[in-house]
Amino acid sequence: MTQMFRSATFKLTVWYLTVVAIISVMFSVVVYHFAVNELRNGLAHQSHRIYENFPVFNNSPLLKSGGDLTTGSHHILSQLFWFNVSVLILAGIASYYLARRTLRPIEAAHKRQQRFTADVSHELRTPLTSLKMSSEVAMMDKSADKTALRDALESNLEDATKMEQLINSLLRLTRLDADAVQASFGPLKSKDIVSSAMEQVSKQAASKQMTITTSGKDLPLFGDRDSLTQLLVILLDNAIKYSPPKSSVEIETKTDSDHALLIVRDHGQGMSPDVLPHVFDRFYRADASRAKTTEGYGLGLSIAKLISDNHQATLTLTSRLGHGTTATVSLPRQPIVP
Repeated sequence: MTQMFRSATFKLTVWYLTVVAIISVMFSVVVYHFAVNELRNGLAHQSHRIYENFPVFNNSPLLKSGGDLTTGSHHILSQLFWFNVSVLILAGIASYYLARRTLRPIEAAHKRQQRFTADVSHELRTPLTSLKMSSEVAMMDKSADKTALRDALESNLEDATKMEQLINSLLRLTRLDADAVQASFGPLKSKDIVSSAMEQVSKQAASKQMTITTSGKDLPLFGDRDSLTQLLVILLDNAIKYSPPKSSVEIETKTDSDHALLIVRDHGQGMSPDVLPHVFDRFYRADASRAKTTEGYGLGLSIAKLISDNHQATLTLTSRLGHGTTATVSLPRQPIVP
C-alpha cells in the first residue's frame, strides 16, 4: 500500500509539474515576443533620433541595430531560460508537497478501511469457526441423542445471533457514515428520548437488579428521534454492562449557556486514563478482562460518536478506575418545543 501511494504521489507531482511547465513556457513565449518587439522598436527609435540629430551618421554601419537586436534577444532568451528552470525547481517542490497533502487523507482513509475490513473479518471468523466446529462434532457423533443435537443447534443459534448483531451494527455505521439520518431531523423533547431509551434497556437492568434514575428538566432538542434514542441506549447499555448487580445508573438532563446536556453516570468498574483516548475506536475493547466478562464487538461507542457528530454535538467520557464512568452528550440548545 505504501508503494502504491508513493507511485500515486509521483504521478500527481508530475501532473502538477507538467501543468506549471506548460503555463510557464507559454508565459515565457509571450514575454519573449513582447520583449523582442519592444527592443526592436526601441533600437529603431533610437537610430532614427540619431539620424535626425546627427546626419553625418546616416547609413553608417555602426548604427545598424541588427547585431544589438540579436544580442538582446539572446540575453532575453537566456534570462527566460533560467527563470523557467527556477520556476520548475520551486514548482517541483511545491507540487510534491501538494501531492502529499492531497493524498494523505485518502491514504489515511484507505488504511482505516483496511483495518476495518481486517477487524470485521476477525470478528466474523470467531462465531463462524465455533458454528462450524459444533456442527461437525454433532454430525460425526453417530451416537448423539436428541438432547445433544438440540444443544448443538442452540449453540449454533447463539453464534448466528452474534453474527446478526455484528452485521446490524455494521449496517448502522454505514448509514451513519452516509449522513442520511440528517434528513429526518425535527424538534424533540429530552423526556421522550430518555423514556424510550430506558424502556429498551429495562430488561437488561432488571436481570442485574439495577435501578435507573432520572433527574433534571425536560429539554428542547433538535435531531433524529431514533438516532438520539439509540445513542442513549448505547450509553445505558455500557453503564449496565460494566456495573455490578444491584447498583444504580443515573440519567441527568440540564443546560449550560449554549448547550443541552444529557448525562449518563454509573458506579461500575470504570476505565484507566490510558484507555479513554481509544474508546471511540471501532472494535476497541478496553482490556481482556472486560472482553471476557461482557459481550459485544466494541462498536457501540463508535456508533454513539457518529450519532453525536451528525447532530453537531460532542460526546465525552470521564472515568476513574473502580469508581465508575460518566458520559456527557452536549447538544446545541434549541427553542422550547410547544
